Amino acid sequence: MAIRWEQVVASAVELPKVEESTSYNTPALKVAGKLMARLRTEAEGGLVVVCGLDEKEALLASGSAAFYTTPHYDGYGSIIVDLDRVDSAELRDMIVEAWRMQAPKTVRRRYDETH
Repeated sequence: MAIRWEQVVASAVELPKVEESTSYNTPALKVAGKLMARLRTEAEGGLVVVCGLDEKEALLASGSAAFYTTPHYDGYGSIIVDLDRVDSAELRDMIVEAWRMQAPKTVRRRYDETH
């Protein structure tokens, strides 16, 4: 079953300082003003999620049709996720990891103390 943008937002806003915003005139999620993910409305669609370059390489190497990229994102720490094919639990983990990469240290520390 395809994951909808509203489900991505509902899951992400449970994390501290996450807000729905825009990026490149498309729906986006930001933490303390820093981009975590954005919904692509371009021809290829998908959800761009911030990640480490190592994680991006591993996801692409996995052969899963849920993950892809375009030349525009070459060399950048982000992966495109096909919301029709990704597992919801895996996407949740990716959103949390994107949040960890972008959230201020004090916000991460307070979150870790309570979870």
